[in-house]
Amino acid sequence: MTITQIIFYLLSAIILGAAILSVTTRKIFRSAIWLLLSLVGIAGLYFWLAVEFIAAVQIVVYVGGIVVLIIFSIFLTQQSGLEMKKAPPKRTIASLLAVASGFALTYNLIYHYGFKTGDGKFDMELDRIGTQMLNTGKDGFALPFEVVSILLLAAMIGCIVIATKTKPETT
Repeated sequence: MTITQIIFYLLSAIILGAAILSVTTRKIFRSAIWLLLSLVGIAGLYFWLAVEFIAAVQIVVYVGGIVVLIIFSIFLTQQSGLEMKKAPPKRTIASLLAVASGFALTYNLIYHYGFKTGDGKFDMELDRIGTQMLNTGKDGFALPFEVVSILLLAAMIGCIVIATKTKPETT
């Protein structure tokens, strides 16, 4: 096993472990911190692939934008230190079915789609990257920018929903 494979497996383990802990922990602040670690691990994977620009975008948009919004909204809630309620069994089963369906769909797409192998060279000219990001044609990335803006809007709405004060339950 080469050092390259060891680095890849280490980064993959960090990403997957933090992602699993992010969705399984019952404390919302810890969940946000595990999400932060998972996203930083993905940025590390981009750095390992020598795609520094994409790694920087990953850190700025996801770590610097979305996770910081989520953490601020957690701090604004009254119950940030309490454990989240346990999900009902029906919701847990539905979530597991959705995850299994997502894995099946992803496997099906990967298995039936013929991926072309690249030459391992990246075109790292900044003016070409800028032109592609603003282009709406075949090689353009204007649509992903719009999707990221919708994602940031959804994160802000989610933060507002988390930050709204709920009435404490009386038992």
